[in-house]
Amino acid sequence: MRAFLDTNVLVRHVTGDPPAQARRATALLASSSELILVDLVVAEFVCVLASFYELPRSRIAEAVRALIALPSIAVADHDLVLRTVELYEDRRLDFAEAYLAAAAELTGVERVASFDRTLDRVDTIERIETA
Repeated sequence: MRAFLDTNVLVRHVTGDPPAQARRATALLASSSELILVDLVVAEFVCVLASFYELPRSRIAEAVRALIALPSIAVADHDLVLRTVELYEDRRLDFAEAYLAAAAELTGVERVASFDRTLDRVDTIERIETA
C-alpha cells in the first residue's frame, strides 16, 4: 500500500499521545507500506513538537532523523530534509528559514532574499535585501 503521511500520525508515534492512536501510528510506520512524507508535513511536525509539546530542538531533530530513516518512509528530497534539520538544530533557525537556506545550498542558487537576519548564521549562503 502507498499513502501520504499526515502530521498527526508522526506526532502520535513520537509522543505516545494518546496511547491507542500512538500504537496504531507506530504499527503503521513499522509496516511494509510505502509512506510518502512531504516537506510541508515535516515542517508542521516540527512546529507541533516545538510549540505544543515544547520539545527542545535536539529532540525534534532526532525525531525527524529517526522517522526519515525508517524503511517504510519515502521522502521526496531526503538530502534537503536532512540539511534543513541540521541547520534548524545547529544554527537555531526557524524551520522555514532552515529549509530556504538548505534549498539555496543544495540547488546552487546560494542566495535567499529575506529581511530575516538569522539567515546570516549560515555562511554557505548569502542573504540579500532589496534597497
